Amino acid sequence: MKALLIITALAVVGVAPCAAGELLLTGQYQCVQNCKGTGPAYITQSVQELHLINEAGQSSRGWIDDSGHLWAQIWREGATYSPDGFIIFDDGTAWQRIVPPAPLPLPPAPIPYFHSR
Repeated sequence: MKALLIITALAVVGVAPCAAGELLLTGQYQCVQNCKGTGPAYITQSVQELHLINEAGQSSRGWIDDSGHLWAQIWREGATYSPDGFIIFDDGTAWQRIVPPAPLPLPPAPIPYFHSR
């Protein structure tokens, strides 16, 4: 089975809708089932066009060819992503979006000290 990088998150954070109503799949992902490698996978999306790199470092161009489905040209494989865009499955392989933790809040600004005379 060829590994396909089309992955989306179980986490709610990090997936934003595009203007056409499709999800923005751009991001870094981790293979969680039937993996070809141990590295991260990546998707870069521009409207319907995709650039995919799987966990084994293999790349392909692809596109969203139907709502909830995408195609990777070089791998000659399709994958289905969930309606909420959090999970993508390809012939038993699954990927999960890597969501970085939220940054720590900035410390409060110091209170200015004015010496009165």
